[in-house]
Amino acid sequence: MIYIIITLAVFALMEGITWLTHKYVMHGFLWYLHEDHHQKGKGFFEKNDAFFLIFAIPSWLCIMLGLMQQNYISVSIGAGIAMYGFAYFLVHEVIIHQRFKWFSRSNNKYIKVIRWAHKMHHKHINKEDGESFGMLLVARKYWEKVRQDEKR
Repeated sequence: MIYIIITLAVFALMEGITWLTHKYVMHGFLWYLHEDHHQKGKGFFEKNDAFFLIFAIPSWLCIMLGLMQQNYISVSIGAGIAMYGFAYFLVHEVIIHQRFKWFSRSNNKYIKVIRWAHKMHHKHINKEDGESFGMLLVARKYWEKVRQDEKR
């Protein structure tokens, strides 16, 4: 049971880690990898996709080394990171940017809110003056915007 709790806690913590990484690393010293995500070019792949590896490697190492050493706390940490990575993939790549055309339309309010918040993030094409750096949790102002749009 403790390993499930650790996995879920790490999953939840990853939203904060992702926010901090997005704001201070992706929009900071690793902007050269993230820039093409804001200034879309031709082709399916982006330099920004390298961040998949940046997050996947610690997850993989925690799981692999934890299993090798029978350290299941480490495995739980790696699993929590991996679960967040999967959620990130579904939300960011499939639902928001629709790089995979699995879901193209939704009337779900949460999906509308995260798509609007991400749209507001992408209105800034440079690394400065960004907003909405999270993925799964978004500020109240985006919920209010969607609520107002639905009343119209």
